[in-house]
Amino acid sequence: MRLSDMLTQYIMEMIEAEGNAEIKRNELADRFGCVPSQINYVLTSRFTPEQGYIIESRRGGGGYIRITRVVSDKATTLMHLINSIGAELDNITSEVMIKNLCARSIISSEAARLMLTAGADRTLQAVIPAQRDKVRASIYKNMLLALV
Repeated sequence: MRLSDMLTQYIMEMIEAEGNAEIKRNELADRFGCVPSQINYVLTSRFTPEQGYIIESRRGGGGYIRITRVVSDKATTLMHLINSIGAELDNITSEVMIKNLCARSIISSEAARLMLTAGADRTLQAVIPAQRDKVRASIYKNMLLALV
C-alpha cells in the first residue's frame, strides 16, 4: 500500500471513529516516517470540499489541522457540486468527483459508470482538445442537474 493511501486510511478511520480528525502535521509525519509536505499532499488531494470535507487549521505551537466530513442530503450535495464545477472540468477531477459520489451512495454504480463514460477523453475525442474540459463540464452539470 502506498504511503498516501495509508495516510488517507488513517485519517478516514479517525473521522469515522470521532466524527472528525484533528491532527498535528509534524507528529503525523513522524508517525509515518515521511515529510510534512506528504501530509499536505494527502489533505489537498483527498480531503477537498468537492469530496465532502472541510479543513480548518490553527497555526502556532498548539496548532492543528481538523478535517470534518460534511453531512448533507443528496440534493444539497449535488447542487454544491454543480456550483463548484465552473466552466471547465478536467478528466482526472471528474473521475474523482464521480467515484466520491458513488462511494457516498449519492449515485448508483451504474450511474457512475455512465457518467464516467460520457465524460471520458475517449468519448470526447471528436471535440478539439482545447474544448474538451468545457464540454465535459457542461455534460456533468447537466447530468447532475437531472439527478437533483
